[in-house]
Amino acid sequence: MIVIHHNPDCGTSRNVLDIIRASGVEPVVIEYLEEGWTRPQLLALFAAADITPRQALRVSRSPAEELGLTDPSVPDAALLDAMLAHPVLVNRPIVASPLGVRLCRPSEAVLDLLDPLPPGPLVKEDGTLMIDAEGNRVL
Repeated sequence: MIVIHHNPDCGTSRNVLDIIRASGVEPVVIEYLEEGWTRPQLLALFAAADITPRQALRVSRSPAEELGLTDPSVPDAALLDAMLAHPVLVNRPIVASPLGVRLCRPSEAVLDLLDPLPPGPLVKEDGTLMIDAEGNRVL
């Protein structure tokens, strides 16, 4: 089973979802902007992905700067509180599979979570080749 914490308005998130589906799996899709987060959920995802709340903080196209969250002195607990209040502050997509958990930005990071890989050719959202026509990983 694969789970993707997805934002359908995000090109990277849509591309990662398409890559997962191309591998032959229909993932569980959690639209976190609608469902929100819980503190235990975020803590578990971040721990499994080996990232900190600071590393998971979405700065571009989010209210992070306006909320004063980009200052390095802001503690993780405050970042988590803000992420719970404003789900858009969590960078996406986060994917969980039997092979691990990752923040899949850039989108090719999802390839480490898939077995088997999807057939090629497969390109990133910017048109860069990820998997060639023979099914070999390019990036």
